[in-house]
Amino acid sequence: MSGFAIVVIGASLGGVHALQELAAGLNPRTPAAFFVVQHIGRHPSVLPAILNRCCALPVMHACNGQTFRAGHIYVAPPDHHLLLKQHEICLSRGPRENFARPAIDPLFRSAACGYGPKVIGVLLTGRLSDGAAGLHEIRERGGLAIVQHPVEARR
Repeated sequence: MSGFAIVVIGASLGGVHALQELAAGLNPRTPAAFFVVQHIGRHPSVLPAILNRCCALPVMHACNGQTFRAGHIYVAPPDHHLLLKQHEICLSRGPRENFARPAIDPLFRSAACGYGPKVIGVLLTGRLSDGAAGLHEIRERGGLAIVQHPVEARR
Protein backbone atom coordinates (compact mmCIF):
# COMPACT_ATOMS: atom_id res chain seq x y z
CA MET A 1 0.00 0.00 0.00
CA SER A 2 2.82 2.40 0.74
CA GLY A 3 3.87 2.53 -2.90
CA PHE A 4 0.88 4.35 -4.39
CA ALA A 5 -1.51 7.22 -3.91
CA ILE A 6 -5.26 7.21 -3.45
CA VAL A 7 -7.13 9.47 -5.91
CA VAL A 8 -10.77 10.09 -5.07
CA ILE A 9 -12.93 11.80 -7.68
CA GLY A 10 -16.44 13.17 -7.28
CA ALA A 11 -18.76 14.43 -9.99
CA SER A 12 -22.39 15.35 -10.35
CA LEU A 13 -24.38 17.03 -13.11
CA GLY A 14 -22.29 17.12 -16.29
CA GLY A 15 -19.72 14.82 -14.73
CA VAL A 16 -19.56 12.10 -17.36
CA HIS A 17 -17.87 14.39 -19.88
CA ALA A 18 -15.39 15.65 -17.26
CA LEU A 19 -14.65 12.08 -16.14
CA GLN A 20 -14.03 11.02 -19.75
CA GLU A 21 -11.53 13.83 -20.25
CA LEU A 22 -9.78 13.07 -16.98
CA ALA A 23 -9.64 9.29 -17.60
CA ALA A 24 -8.37 9.74 -21.17
CA GLY A 25 -5.35 11.62 -19.84
CA LEU A 26 -4.28 9.05 -17.24
CA ASN A 27 -1.01 7.21 -17.73
CA PRO A 28 -1.42 3.47 -17.03
CA ARG A 29 1.84 3.53 -15.08
CA THR A 30 0.59 6.16 -12.63
CA PRO A 31 1.22 4.78 -9.13
CA ALA A 32 -2.32 5.40 -7.88
CA ALA A 33 -5.67 3.72 -7.36
CA PHE A 34 -8.62 5.81 -8.53
CA PHE A 35 -12.10 5.88 -7.00
CA VAL A 36 -15.06 7.63 -8.63
CA VAL A 37 -18.43 8.72 -7.34
CA GLN A 38 -20.85 10.03 -9.95
CA HIS A 39 -24.30 11.03 -8.72
CA ILE A 40 -26.52 8.41 -10.32
CA GLY A 41 -28.88 7.38 -7.52
CA ARG A 42 -30.60 4.06 -8.19
CA HIS A 43 -30.34 4.36 -11.96
CA PRO A 44 -28.36 1.70 -13.85
CA SER A 45 -24.79 2.79 -14.45
CA VAL A 46 -22.77 2.22 -17.60
CA LEU A 47 -20.01 4.57 -16.46
CA PRO A 48 -17.33 1.84 -16.34
CA ALA A 49 -18.09 0.92 -19.98
CA ILE A 50 -18.01 4.57 -21.03
CA LEU A 51 -14.67 5.19 -19.32
CA ASN A 52 -13.15 1.92 -20.56
CA ARG A 53 -13.62 3.20 -24.13
CA CYS A 54 -11.41 6.25 -23.54
CA CYS A 55 -9.01 5.11 -20.83
CA ALA A 56 -5.93 2.89 -20.76
CA LEU A 57 -6.63 1.79 -17.16
CA PRO A 58 -9.19 -0.91 -16.35
CA VAL A 59 -12.44 0.59 -15.04
CA MET A 60 -15.00 -1.41 -13.05
CA HIS A 61 -17.80 -1.06 -10.56
CA ALA A 62 -16.41 -1.45 -7.06
CA CYS A 63 -17.32 -4.63 -5.14
CA ASN A 64 -17.75 -4.87 -1.39
CA GLY A 65 -14.65 -6.36 0.28
CA GLN A 66 -12.53 -5.97 -2.86
CA THR A 67 -8.85 -5.27 -2.30
CA PHE A 68 -7.89 -2.35 -4.52
CA ARG A 69 -4.78 -2.00 -6.64
CA ALA A 70 -2.84 0.78 -8.29
CA GLY A 71 -3.56 1.35 -11.95
CA HIS A 72 -7.29 0.63 -11.63
CA ILE A 73 -10.38 2.83 -11.53
CA TYR A 74 -13.21 1.79 -9.21
CA VAL A 75 -16.65 3.34 -9.72
CA ALA A 76 -19.38 3.48 -7.07
CA PRO A 77 -22.27 1.22 -8.09
CA PRO A 78 -25.84 2.56 -8.12
CA ASP A 79 -27.44 3.35 -4.76
CA HIS A 80 -24.28 2.56 -2.73
CA HIS A 81 -21.80 4.80 -0.97
CA LEU A 82 -18.20 3.89 -1.81
CA LEU A 83 -15.87 3.84 1.22
CA LEU A 84 -12.23 2.85 1.74
CA LYS A 85 -11.38 0.85 4.85
CA GLN A 86 -8.17 -1.04 5.64
CA HIS A 87 -7.01 -1.45 2.03
CA GLU A 88 -10.43 -2.66 0.93
CA ILE A 89 -13.53 -1.25 -0.67
CA CYS A 90 -16.62 -1.07 1.49
CA LEU A 91 -20.03 -0.45 -0.08
CA SER A 92 -22.78 0.98 2.09
CA ARG A 93 -26.48 1.64 1.71
CA GLY A 94 -26.30 4.14 4.56
CA PRO A 95 -28.47 7.26 4.59
CA ARG A 96 -28.29 9.68 1.69
CA GLU A 97 -25.89 12.54 2.17
CA ASN A 98 -26.40 15.83 0.39
CA PHE A 99 -29.52 14.25 -1.16
CA ALA A 100 -27.43 11.53 -2.83
CA ARG A 101 -26.43 7.88 -2.62
CA PRO A 102 -23.79 7.41 -3.78
CA ALA A 103 -22.50 10.65 -2.33
CA ILE A 104 -19.05 12.16 -2.71
CA ASP A 105 -18.41 13.21 0.90
CA PRO A 106 -18.41 9.66 2.37
CA LEU A 107 -15.73 8.55 -0.11
CA PHE A 108 -13.62 11.65 0.50
CA ARG A 109 -13.91 11.35 4.30
CA SER A 110 -13.06 7.65 4.38
CA ALA A 111 -10.02 8.22 2.16
CA ALA A 112 -8.83 11.15 4.30
CA CYS A 113 -9.23 9.17 7.53
CA GLY A 114 -7.48 6.07 6.23
CA TYR A 115 -4.76 7.49 4.02
CA GLY A 116 -4.17 11.12 5.05
CA PRO A 117 -1.39 12.76 3.01
CA LYS A 118 -1.48 9.99 0.37
CA VAL A 119 -4.90 11.20 -0.85
CA ILE A 120 -5.61 13.42 -3.83
CA GLY A 121 -9.21 14.64 -3.89
CA VAL A 122 -10.68 15.85 -7.19
CA LEU A 123 -14.05 17.59 -7.27
CA LEU A 124 -15.59 18.00 -10.70
CA THR A 125 -18.70 19.60 -12.14
CA GLY A 126 -21.99 19.82 -10.28
CA ARG A 127 -24.48 22.20 -8.71
CA LEU A 128 -24.65 21.53 -4.99
CA SER A 129 -22.07 21.20 -2.23
CA ASP A 130 -21.50 17.42 -2.06
CA GLY A 131 -17.76 16.86 -1.83
CA ALA A 132 -16.88 20.22 -0.27
CA ALA A 133 -16.76 18.96 3.34
CA GLY A 134 -14.90 15.80 2.33
CA LEU A 135 -12.39 17.79 0.32
CA HIS A 136 -11.82 19.99 3.37
CA GLU A 137 -11.14 16.84 5.42
CA ILE A 138 -8.59 15.67 2.84
CA ARG A 139 -6.77 19.00 3.13
CA GLU A 140 -6.91 18.92 6.94
CA ARG A 141 -5.18 15.52 6.93
CA GLY A 142 -2.40 16.62 4.58
CA GLY A 143 -3.83 15.51 1.24
CA LEU A 144 -4.12 17.48 -1.97
CA ALA A 145 -7.39 19.07 -3.10
CA ILE A 146 -8.18 19.85 -6.75
CA VAL A 147 -11.40 21.53 -7.91
CA GLN A 148 -12.57 21.99 -11.48
CA HIS A 149 -12.96 25.66 -12.30
CA PRO A 150 -16.68 26.55 -12.46
CA VAL A 151 -16.23 28.20 -15.87
CA GLU A 152 -15.09 24.84 -17.30
CA ALA A 153 -17.88 22.82 -15.66
CA ARG A 154 -20.88 21.64 -17.67
CA ARG A 155 -24.29 22.20 -16.14
